[in-house]
Amino acid sequence: DSDLSMRTLSTPSPALIFPPNSPGFQNGRGSSTSSSSVTGETVAMVHSPPPTRLTHPLIRLASKHQKEQANIDRLPDHSMIQIFSFLPTNQLCRCARVCRRWYNLAWDPRLWRTIRLTGETINVDRALKVLTRRLCQDTPNVCLMLETVIVSGCRRLTDRGLYTIAQCCPELRRLEVSGCYNISNEAVFDVVSLCPNLEHLDVSGCSKVTCISLTREASIKLSPLHGKQISIRYLDMTDCFVLEDEGLHTIAAHCTQLTHLYLRRCVRITDEGLRYLMIYCPSIKELSVSDCRFVSDFGLREIAKLEGRLRYLSIAHCGRVTDVGIRYVAKYCGKLRYLNARGCEGITDHGLEYLAKNCTKLKSLDIGKCPLVSDTGLEFLALNCFNLKRLSLKSCESITGQGLQIVAANCFDLQMLNVQDCEVSVDALRFVKRHCKRCIIEHTNPAFF
Repeated sequence: DSDLSMRTLSTPSPALIFPPNSPGFQNGRGSSTSSSSVTGETVAMVHSPPPTRLTHPLIRLASKHQKEQANIDRLPDHSMIQIFSFLPTNQLCRCARVCRRWYNLAWDPRLWRTIRLTGETINVDRALKVLTRRLCQDTPNVCLMLETVIVSGCRRLTDRGLYTIAQCCPELRRLEVSGCYNISNEAVFDVVSLCPNLEHLDVSGCSKVTCISLTREASIKLSPLHGKQISIRYLDMTDCFVLEDEGLHTIAAHCTQLTHLYLRRCVRITDEGLRYLMIYCPSIKELSVSDCRFVSDFGLREIAKLEGRLRYLSIAHCGRVTDVGIRYVAKYCGKLRYLNARGCEGITDHGLEYLAKNCTKLKSLDIGKCPLVSDTGLEFLALNCFNLKRLSLKSCESITGQGLQIVAANCFDLQMLNVQDCEVSVDALRFVKRHCKRCIIEHTNPAFF
């Protein structure tokens, strides 16, 4: 992440306490990782600021050299804050327990723009409650500095934890709860209703989430309240298996500013759901419907309505997609940069020809497991898409070394080529390596190294 600052401010300081026999706490020093995979329960505790001077008997027996000020304490405050900005939340809390100076520095508001907690055993609901209570000391009931909360993989997170965030963090802009399968629509409603500036939401793997709206009753018949819209631009609903067209309709109607949408393995989505999406969300730049087996050429006809705004499209393993759908996308989405069509067995050289001639700025293409694509299709690609950097042809049975040589002779900027399980000669692979010196070749030919 680009966010270097993590955390916000003074009075009892919370810290994430590990059980004494856990791998996360050894020899009195905290683990260097941001997560705690321990057998016991990890919770957030409140403790008083550390004393100015330590009074343990062993301290009085220390040598003169040991009594001298540690080198790190000679650093100015701004340097210490910069160092602390790289620490995850639990480690920063530990730093607050070292001495009074570290306590004050660790709760500098600039460090508390992000809370990041990971780990399956952590009692994240309690940790969030204690942290937000601490961050609300100077601004009662509100964490004005907190903008990002990342609790991915915290399986013990429940709706109660998200309600705490929604109540205390009105300035929240980014929330990631991927893999937290106990989250429901009610919790998402609380967040989007009370955090009007939320722009980035990742609920991938939250299988109970079926809708995102400003109404508790998720229904497409209910329009956004008083014309209000959810400001989300980035939404990842990968592996939300229960999401259906009706839920997607509601999401689209409330989140009209979407630019990035990922619906990987949302297996109940059909072409009808994509039609709703195109009606309400015309600004989408990146879209993934990979492994949505009910998406067909009609769905791609709807996606093509995004026209020049679409840059990224993944339709991997959409078995109902053929050359017809590819022609729709190629004709209207001429600024496409990335296309993943792996496993779309209905795509042939004709579709690849149309794609290459209309999407000449293509940089990344995955047509692996497309058995009907041959050297002819590669030739069209090589003669039109000179900016190609990544090409995957894995398990393309009709590809030979001749097609690879044509690509290598024209696409000098090629950086990644996947020809695993393809019948290509060692000479062809060496030809690619000579002409595309920065290219990493993934192959299954034991004679080439």
